[in-house]
Amino acid sequence: MSAPAASSTRGVDDDDLDAVRALQRKLYRAAKADPKRRFHSLFDKVHRRDVLERAWVQVRRNAGAPGIDQTTISDVEEYGVSRLLDELEAELKERRFRPLPARRVYIPKPGRREQRPLSIPAVRDRIVQAALKIVIEPIFEADMLPCSFGFRPRRSAHDALQRVIDESFDGKRWVVETDIADCFTAILHEGLMSALSERICDRKVLSLVRVFLRAGVMEDGAVRRSVSGTPQGGVVSPLLCNVYLTRLDRAWRPAYGQLVRYADDLLVMCRNRGQAEAALARLTTLLDDLGLKPKPEKTRIVQLAEGEPGFDFLGFHHRLVRSDPCQGPGKFVFLARWPSKRAVQHARDRIRFLTMRARLVAPVEQVVEEVNLFLRGWAGYFRFGNSAWVFDKISRYADMRVALFTAKQHQRGRSWGFAQLYRSPVHLGLISLDGTVVAPRAHRSWRDPLNTAGEGRR
Repeated sequence: MSAPAASSTRGVDDDDLDAVRALQRKLYRAAKADPKRRFHSLFDKVHRRDVLERAWVQVRRNAGAPGIDQTTISDVEEYGVSRLLDELEAELKERRFRPLPARRVYIPKPGRREQRPLSIPAVRDRIVQAALKIVIEPIFEADMLPCSFGFRPRRSAHDALQRVIDESFDGKRWVVETDIADCFTAILHEGLMSALSERICDRKVLSLVRVFLRAGVMEDGAVRRSVSGTPQGGVVSPLLCNVYLTRLDRAWRPAYGQLVRYADDLLVMCRNRGQAEAALARLTTLLDDLGLKPKPEKTRIVQLAEGEPGFDFLGFHHRLVRSDPCQGPGKFVFLARWPSKRAVQHARDRIRFLTMRARLVAPVEQVVEEVNLFLRGWAGYFRFGNSAWVFDKISRYADMRVALFTAKQHQRGRSWGFAQLYRSPVHLGLISLDGTVVAPRAHRSWRDPLNTAGEGRR
């Protein structure tokens, strides 16, 4: 990208969005109607102007850090969005486009000491990746199976969690849990290209994917390239991971139990120990065929029984419990879930960070709003569970931290801070999580409009 220059930016109107959606629907229906069809004319759609504009909107919405060229979203807007899209369109048409290596950073995993490697492509490369995803995702979405939930349109972690509740209710109370070791970095390029070639025979599109895979990452000033891996952090990487793991989904048989896969996190719900042991052996074999391995420390067989420890999945702890007779006539056993210890610790750590002593220069109103922003997001995910008692603990912890922050800011004792909090008609603006929980029910969608919740304070 050359020196910034003033340039008008063309927006994406409803007609552009409708045209892109129409293209995606057409590709999906064609792929669904003929499972053996291979698509040969896709590259011209990747560099279509409305597709590139839609890709830019997605990249801008997700924001994100700059790549190795240090170009930010703001830099692109100053340079001129239309100008950059013109350049990308020309480079793609003339086959001159070459992505930069991604910038390697490490981010801490919540509640753990280990760090996750993240690869950050340049903004211009993210736009092209998003355009590529827009075009090829509908084709492969037509092939993906109901057991797959991660990074798919109109599917979410709560859909996977609901499947676990349903299968447990139906008697599958032996659980095989595992996590694929270094999944994103272990995917073999040749195996991935073979999976893509099952549906795509457009050499230009396949070449574009291969160019992204070979771009490598820059770490400590050196570019490293590998024959495996799709960089975690790339726009198209989750889709490529799903395309590769769809081979596992297709090879799975119901005789081994119900597979529930969210990207590289896997569960198998089984009826007895024998079936669970067979499922684990089969899972290990299928992963080995793909050049992947289960993570030993996260692989185990769990029996769901009263009084026994359960398992963690997608941030929730699952455990078989008996209903409280005070809540209604009769008792029954059901699979309950609430935020895992790691998720609770993450919430406490985040609230502590937002209210730490080093931030005493910030106004209380600003700190409270930042705490509220975190609580809304955290509770928005975990509210779909039996989480009331955990929410109460987190609410009281947030109250304590805000009260102490207020007291320290005014150089007063903690009792003074609590007095300010509880005497305030609006609790100093701090939201409450009371009445926000929706308990899951077997064979009832978590999206069910009958599952309503209170608003809490404010």
